[in-house]
Amino acid sequence: MTAKPLDGVRIVDLSNLLMAPYATQILGDLGADIVKVEAPDGDPVRGIGPLRNPGMGHIFLSVNRSKRSIVLDLKQPDGLAAMKALLKDADVLLYNRRPVVMERLGLGYRTVADINPRIIYAGLFGYGQDGPYADRPAFDDLIQGAIGIPRVTMEVYGQEPTYVPAAIVDRGVALWAVGQINAALFHQSRTGEGQRIDIPMFEMMTSFMLGEHLGGMAFEPPLGPPGYKRLFAPDRRPYATSDGHICVLIYTDRQWRSFFRAIGREAEHDADPRFAGMTARNENIASIYADLAALLKTRTTAAWQKVLDDADIPVMPMNSLDDLLADPHLAATGFFQVSEHPSEGTIRDMAVPSTWSATQPAPTRHAPRLGEHSVEILNEIGYDEETINRMLASGATARPA
Repeated sequence: MTAKPLDGVRIVDLSNLLMAPYATQILGDLGADIVKVEAPDGDPVRGIGPLRNPGMGHIFLSVNRSKRSIVLDLKQPDGLAAMKALLKDADVLLYNRRPVVMERLGLGYRTVADINPRIIYAGLFGYGQDGPYADRPAFDDLIQGAIGIPRVTMEVYGQEPTYVPAAIVDRGVALWAVGQINAALFHQSRTGEGQRIDIPMFEMMTSFMLGEHLGGMAFEPPLGPPGYKRLFAPDRRPYATSDGHICVLIYTDRQWRSFFRAIGREAEHDADPRFAGMTARNENIASIYADLAALLKTRTTAAWQKVLDDADIPVMPMNSLDDLLADPHLAATGFFQVSEHPSEGTIRDMAVPSTWSATQPAPTRHAPRLGEHSVEILNEIGYDEETINRMLASGATARPA
C-alpha cells in the first residue's frame, strides 16, 4: 500500500453529525487510523436518507469513510473503561460535545491528559469557553445567523433572510480543525508534548466573515461602516443572458481592459473614471455591476462564453447539481469514483481533491456499519474474549447483526 502522510497516527473520534466527522474523514484519507466511537444507537446522521439499509444513509457514507466503528456505551462503567484504555496510546482525541458534557462523561481534559500526557485533545463546539455563550449548543444554521449571513442577504437582495443552502459552517470549521490538528501533531512529533485545542464555531466563522467585511471598522477611529462593497453589490450574482445565465468575475485592471477590448469598447473604458483602478472600481462597483448585468443580457450564454474565454476572463457556467455530477472536467480528473461497499453495494464517492507527488492521500476503508470493528478494536487494546462477550451481553459494546 502506498505510504500516506499520517501513517501511524491514531485518532479517537468521539463525534457525530457532520462537522467533526468531516474533519476526521480527511485525516483518515491522509492515513490516520480513525477509531469512530459511537453510542449504541449510532451517529444520528446514519438515519438521513436516501439509504438502502438502516443506518447507512448517504450523508453518513460521504463523511465517514477511512474509519473503523466501535460501539461503546460511555454511561456504563465497562464502556467508559474501554474508552479510557483506547486513549492510552492514541495521538489525538477529537470530540464535538460541549466541554461541560465531556466533564460529565468523565472525559475532561485533565482526566484524559492524566491517562495520556502526549495526547492532543481537540474539541469542535459552538463557542469559546471564556464567554457567556460557553455552554450553549450550536449548529450550522445558528452560527450562520450569528455571524450575519441571513441579515446580509436580506439587506443586499431585499428578501426574507435565508441561510446558505450548504453546511458552510460545519465544513469550514472542519477544514480549520484539520490544519490545527496537523500542526499539533507536528509539535507533538518534535517535543512529545500533548495539549488541548478548542476550536469554537462562532469565533472561527466570525474570522471567516469579517475577513472581508470588517471594512472601515478595521481602523481606529473607524474609516466607515463594516462591509466589502463588491460583495454587497446587488448585481453580484449569476448574470442573465439572452437564453440563460452565466457566472463571470472581471476583477483586475487587466481583465477589465481585456473585456472592453473584446467587445470593441476600449475607448469607453479609458474615458470612464470608474475604471481608473481597483479603488475607483470598488467605490462604484454597484453601478459597474448593474451596467454589466444589462450588457450580458444582449447575447446568448454560448456567445458570451466564447468571448470571455478568448479574452481570458474568468467565466463558468451556472451548474445545477445534476450538471455538476456530469461536469466534463470532473469526469476527466476522475473526481467521482464508483466503488463497491460490502453492505451497500455500488456507491458513488468523491476523490481526495489534492494531488501529491509522493504520499497521495486516498480513502483507506469504506464507511463502517455500526460497531463493525468493535471486537477487533477491543482485541487490539488487550481485551480477552470473555470480557468482550460480557460487554456485548450488557450492551456496553455492540457489533453488526
